[in-house]
Amino acid sequence: MSAFALGLVLVSAVFHATWNLLAKRAAADVSFLFFAYIVGAIVFAPFAIAILVIARPQLGWPALVFVAVAVGLQTLYFATLTAGYRAGDLSLVYPIARASGPLLATIGAIAILGEHPTPLAIGGALAIVVGAFILTGDPRALRRDGAGRAVGFALATGVVIAVYTLWDKTAVSVVLIPPLLYDWATVVGQAIVVTPVALRHRDAVREAWARHRGAVIGVGILSRLAYILVLTALVVSPVSYVAPAREIGILIGAVLGARVLAEGHVMRRGIGAAAMVVGILALALG
Repeated sequence: MSAFALGLVLVSAVFHATWNLLAKRAAADVSFLFFAYIVGAIVFAPFAIAILVIARPQLGWPALVFVAVAVGLQTLYFATLTAGYRAGDLSLVYPIARASGPLLATIGAIAILGEHPTPLAIGGALAIVVGAFILTGDPRALRRDGAGRAVGFALATGVVIAVYTLWDKTAVSVVLIPPLLYDWATVVGQAIVVTPVALRHRDAVREAWARHRGAVIGVGILSRLAYILVLTALVVSPVSYVAPAREIGILIGAVLGARVLAEGHVMRRGIGAAAMVVGILALALG
């Protein structure tokens, strides 16, 4: 993995963990996400238009298909992730979602894209599984604490992450859709999809803007920046390197949840998150 791609991924991880913290603190729901999509669509529109005017990418109907599917996957991702945050702690949901995603994406890259992992990479995958077990703790405790539902949403989010990672890799490296343009078209589609729901809950929409305006703007901008950087890295690097490496945000998210939100279980969750990061680095280096 090149230093350029790794740098993009590391900066993306910081942005990603930060917007997840903002979303968790605001108890993000559909109304919140509606505004986040609108903010992202507006802020990045000038850049997308500039690409269309200056670069003039040759895009046909395959690009529209990829964007349409991406809209569905990204909308599902935000829905499962925020549902997990409403059900459980950031330092529980975020690491599980972000660790299971690259693990599954790597498996998909091997099976579908023909990538070949080394023994080091396989060891990294096992470390991720161990880290997830340590992080979630005793399954009986999960039932007592009511965290099972949150873990379920986190795992569902991981599956969606794996699918959209493989899909988006194909979009930017095979179909050759410019990363920023691809992400902007996707967020515009998300805003369109969520608008009918928002219109049926006007009071909730107004309340979300009034109470969480700063968080909405932060999530709207940072979530787009984070993924544009990842898409750019995917243009020049394999999924089995980018997907695991970007999950350094796991450790950042776990620390933010435990320290900033005072969610507790600092030692156990820190050890679990650290094991995941070691596994992810092994996947990247392997």
